[in-house]
Amino acid sequence: MKNTLRFILLFFYCFSFSQTKILSWNLENFGKSKSESELNFIASTINNYDIIAIQEVVAGYGGAQAVAKLTAILNEKGSKWDYSISNPTSSSSYKTERYAFIWKTSKIKLKGNTWLEKKYYLEIDREPYFATFEINKKLITLVSFHAITKSKQPETEIKYFKFLPQQYPDLNLVFLGDFNCPQSHTVFNPLKKKGYTPILQNQKTTLKQKCNADNCLASEFDNIFYKSETTKYINSGIISFHKKFASLKEARKISDHIPIWFEFSLN
Repeated sequence: MKNTLRFILLFFYCFSFSQTKILSWNLENFGKSKSESELNFIASTINNYDIIAIQEVVAGYGGAQAVAKLTAILNEKGSKWDYSISNPTSSSSYKTERYAFIWKTSKIKLKGNTWLEKKYYLEIDREPYFATFEINKKLITLVSFHAITKSKQPETEIKYFKFLPQQYPDLNLVFLGDFNCPQSHTVFNPLKKKGYTPILQNQKTTLKQKCNADNCLASEFDNIFYKSETTKYINSGIISFHKKFASLKEARKISDHIPIWFEFSLN
């Protein structure tokens, strides 16, 4: 009986360790404007995930400090976390920002240097941020992105993503972030033809200014695209954090986007 129980516990331990959960969140204007209580709320929301990708980190003073402070709060919750912050994006015509990754060091290792993709920096205002992680001795490269707003036609930037798999043929790329564009748009078709699949379909991820009855979500902007050939889908979803607030106005102090998440294992 004891041996059976030991085997079951070992099985579940190995199974849970082989699974990884990524969370992606556009944390609007993430910097010194976020209060201590807001940072604590964010930390509690993301604490059960393994890798966090944050978009819209303030480029100037306060952005990097907020990421460091958030990581410090996470470190007080039982697990050890590390983080990486990008340089400011090279946008000259739009809003310069940073990206950040935060990860649990017991399960995840950063391999090599992170980088902003410079090849299309003239065509993409906020060039995507790459980081390669080792999970159970297998590698995955996350490509975090924040597109220009819908009114500026983000598809004019996203169309360059179809070149990235052939530019990095040896990397297992996963594209994630705020595309300001639904996955149903034809601009994603070249990636889909290469075997990339979105984790969400017909799922809105931005907050309205005001709820209409229980309808508080506005647009299908955030997503994660993975290659099923190399990555096994287990589960995915959203976190409706706004439901914990008395009003959308209060919730939007955290962000105008909700977090999305992807649970997977590597083939």
